[in-house]
Amino acid sequence: MSSGAPVVRHWGSPLGDVESDAIRRMTTPPIPHSAIDVPQDPGVMRERGRAFHGRPALSGNRNGLDWAPLFQIVEHHASETETSIRLHDAEASLTIDLRYRIEPSGIVLVDLAAANDGSEPYRLEELTTWMPLPERAAESLDFTGRWLKERQPQRRPIAVGSWVLESREGRTGHGASVVQCAMTSGAGFLNGEVWALGLLWSGEHRHLIERGTDGRTAMGAGELLQSGEMVLEPGGRYEAPTVAAAYSDEGLDGLSSRFHEWLRARPDHPTRVRPRPVTLNVWEAVYFDHDLERLSALVDVAAEVGVERFVLDDGWFGARRDDRAGLGDWVVSDDVWPDGLGPLIDRVTAAGMEFGLWFEGEMVNPDSDLYRAHPEWILHVPGRTPPTGRNQQVLDLTHDGAYEHVFGQVDALLSKHPISYIKWDHNRPLVDPAHLGRPAVHNQTLAIYRLFDELKSRHPGLEIESCASGGGRVDLGMAMHADRFWTSDSNDALERQGIQRYSMIAIPPEMLGTHIGPSTSHSSSRSHSLSFRAATALFGHAGIEWDITETTNAERSLLAEWAAYYKANRELLHSGRVVRVDHSDDAALVHGVVAQDRSAAIFCYAQMAAAGGVLPSSALIPGLDPESRYRVRRIEPAGRAPAMQHADPMWVDGVITTGAALATIGLRPPILHPEQAILIEIVLV
Repeated sequence: MSSGAPVVRHWGSPLGDVESDAIRRMTTPPIPHSAIDVPQDPGVMRERGRAFHGRPALSGNRNGLDWAPLFQIVEHHASETETSIRLHDAEASLTIDLRYRIEPSGIVLVDLAAANDGSEPYRLEELTTWMPLPERAAESLDFTGRWLKERQPQRRPIAVGSWVLESREGRTGHGASVVQCAMTSGAGFLNGEVWALGLLWSGEHRHLIERGTDGRTAMGAGELLQSGEMVLEPGGRYEAPTVAAAYSDEGLDGLSSRFHEWLRARPDHPTRVRPRPVTLNVWEAVYFDHDLERLSALVDVAAEVGVERFVLDDGWFGARRDDRAGLGDWVVSDDVWPDGLGPLIDRVTAAGMEFGLWFEGEMVNPDSDLYRAHPEWILHVPGRTPPTGRNQQVLDLTHDGAYEHVFGQVDALLSKHPISYIKWDHNRPLVDPAHLGRPAVHNQTLAIYRLFDELKSRHPGLEIESCASGGGRVDLGMAMHADRFWTSDSNDALERQGIQRYSMIAIPPEMLGTHIGPSTSHSSSRSHSLSFRAATALFGHAGIEWDITETTNAERSLLAEWAAYYKANRELLHSGRVVRVDHSDDAALVHGVVAQDRSAAIFCYAQMAAAGGVLPSSALIPGLDPESRYRVRRIEPAGRAPAMQHADPMWVDGVITTGAALATIGLRPPILHPEQAILIEIVLV
C-alpha cells in the first residue's frame, strides 16, 4: 500500500523469500524535478488525486460531481491464494471491491466492482482492470481479423501513449482479441517473457496498453459501456467482467499452457465429461436443401467413416427455405419435415451417433410469425428500425416475453427429441442495441449466458457450440457457458492453419471445432488434398463439413482411417501441451501437441508456400525430455502428401533419437508441394 492505495508491485516470476517492504523500497522511484514533493504511486485505481495523469480505472460522475474520487482502503482480507480489498471514498459516496485469486495454473483472476453509496444516481462510464508492466515489456501482441480470417496477429512496439483496441459490435467480434499480450523484445512461441490479460466477457469491450512519459507502463481490460448504459441507482452495484491475468517466461506457448491448464481444471470442462466426438455438420453438404432421403444417405456414409455426432444445420424450421425468412419460429417445418424430425433422428441414433441441431435464437427475420406478432421485441432505438443484416434483426432477450419465447421453443424441442448438442449461431453485429431506448448490450450478454445455463440445467449432458458467423464470439466469457467454438466459417485448410494457431493462444484445442471441408473450399475456391485438410483438422475438436456421399471409396477409406487415428489419439491431442515452433522459414508452419509427461507427441509440418531454399529448413521439435529416447516416424492417416523429390528424407520410415536432438537438430522435411502437410508421430522408447 502507498497512501492508502493498493499497489501491485510485481507481476511475473516468483521472487523467492523476500519481504514485501524490501520490494516496496526497491520499486519506489526517485523524485524528479517538477514533480509532486512526496513519492506517489497511483495504485490499481490510477486516481488523479494521487498525481496520476494517465487513464484512471474508474470514470463517472454524479450530475457533474464526484468525478475524481480518491479511495482509501477500509477493509482487507488475505489468504495464501486470495486477496480481497475494499476501498471507499466518503466524499464521493463510492465503494470499490477488488479481489485477486491465484489459480493452481498461475492464472490470476481479478474481480472489480463499484457500488453507489450516495443518495443520488451515479453515472458509471468505465471501470477497467489494470495490471502493471515492467519497462522491459517492449512489444504488444493482439489480434484483428474479419469473417473467414479471424485472429490475425498484429505486433508493434510499446511507445509513450495509449494503444486501445475496442469491440463495438455488441458481441466479441471477428476482429477481437481473446487476450492482449505484452512481451519482451523478440519474444516468440518458445522464448521471452509474456504478460497477458483476457476478459471473461462476450459483449463490447476494450483492451489497453499505456506508457507514460515517466516510463510507467500498464495494460488494462474491461467492458466498454455505452453512454448512460450503467447508471447506478442509490445502493446499486456494477460488477465488471472478471479479468484473467497470465504471465509466462517461456514465450507464448508457456502462456497458452497456463490458460489451457486453468480451463481444463474446471469440473465441467468438456474433456472431463467425455472424449470429444467426431462431428459431421451438414451445412456445406446440403445448405437449405433438407430432404430425408438425402440426409439419410449422409447418415449412412457418416457411420461408415466413423462419425460420432451428426448435426442438422439451418433450414429445418418455420418458413426457412433460404436466409430471408423463418428465424424466430423454432418449430419444425411441416413442409420439409411432414413427419417431424423423428425419422431422421431415429436414423442417426440407430447408426450409433448423437444428434445435434442448429439454432440462431438471438435473431429474427422480419418475414416470420414472431416478428409479425411482436415487432417491438427487437433491439432498437424508439422511432426507428435498425438496418437488417443477413435479412435479420436482433431479438431483445432482456425483454421477458422474447426470452421466454426463445427458451420455451428450444426447450420444447430438446424435451421432445434426444438432442444432445446444439450449434448456436449469431450471424450479425448489433446496431442500435437498445431496450426501451436505453443501451442494452450488457444485459443482452447476461441474458444469453443465462439462457445457455438454463438450457444445460434443464437438459443434463447438453453441449452447446458458440458460433457467430464462424469465430465472431470466441472469448473466455463464453468459454464458461459453451462447450465448443466454431473457429471460423472458413474450412480452407490453408487459412485454418493460421486461424487455429492463434485461436489456441488462450482456448485449448478440444474447444475449437476443426473440420475437414470439401475438396474445393466453398469460401475461397482453393482446392486441397485430403491429406492436407485432414492434417489441419486433426488438431482440435475434429469433424467433417463436406458432402461425403460424393466421396470415392478410396476417400471414404482414408476418412475412416483418419477418424480412427483421431479417436485413438484424442486424449493426447486434448490434454497435452500445445507447441508452436518459431520456424526459420516463413513458408512453413511447425506445431504439435506434447503429452504432459513428455511420453508422446504428434506434430504437423505444413508447407504453406514454396520453400525458400532448394531444401526445406529443418523442423525443430521442442518440448520433449532431452535425455529420453523417442521413436519418430511419419504417419499418413489420410493419405500421402505429394512432394517434388526423388527420395524421402531417411527418418520418415522411422528413427530413434533423443529429445535433445529433436529440439536442436530437428528433422529435415520432405520437399512438399505448397499447401501440403505431413504428420510426425513421436513415442517414448
